[in-house]
Amino acid sequence: MAKESKNDRVAVILGVGPGLGASLARRFAKGYAVAINARNEKYLHSLAEEIAAAGGEVIEAPADLGDRAQIAAAFKSIRERLGAPDVLVYNAGGGKWGTINEVTPEQYEDAWRVGAYGAFVSAKEVVPEMIARGRGVILFTGATAGVKAGPKSIAFGPAKFALRGLAQSLARDLGPKGIHVAWINVDGSINIPGRRIPNLKDEDQLEPDAIADTYWHLAHQHPSAWTMELEVRPFKEKF
Repeated sequence: MAKESKNDRVAVILGVGPGLGASLARRFAKGYAVAINARNEKYLHSLAEEIAAAGGEVIEAPADLGDRAQIAAAFKSIRERLGAPDVLVYNAGGGKWGTINEVTPEQYEDAWRVGAYGAFVSAKEVVPEMIARGRGVILFTGATAGVKAGPKSIAFGPAKFALRGLAQSLARDLGPKGIHVAWINVDGSINIPGRRIPNLKDEDQLEPDAIADTYWHLAHQHPSAWTMELEVRPFKEKF
């Protein structure tokens, strides 16, 4: 099936919610045809309508990123409708917060599947065509829990550690092939519209549009000065 897109560049944003994911989708839609993914199909549709109304080219790619078959089906649809992805942004992650006495094995596995396994499967979907073209960008959303896991990040932390290791391995393998791989440590609370966190002001949090601008910069760095790991945090954050 021939692609339907009129845009020569395609960006896939996986793990879209009302915070960073939505900002990433809006930002990349300014220069790419975008495929956006989430498990919440109602929210996904509303964001797609917003992007289209602003003049962007967008398709919805709902899928559970912990399920290999659903990932494969989503990328098949993306390739048929838009073409081979030039940029992959893996923004999915999450899971049950708690100690080892509070988190079940099933919850641990779900955090790993969405946070790490899905990233591996998604990368396998785009890498062959990127290698064939000799260019591409893969960006992974990390977290401080992927550097130092706290007592209640028994599930989230190990998944983010695995994601960081995946990014490091891919960067070493794919960089010489023209593919830029980077891992971004989002260190702090993101200011998600409609969410209020006690004792946190707006200036204490990361603005999702500002983070998205950083991702855009990473995706368009000159190959002589690629960034592999990068941290973003509010100016008031302790570290």
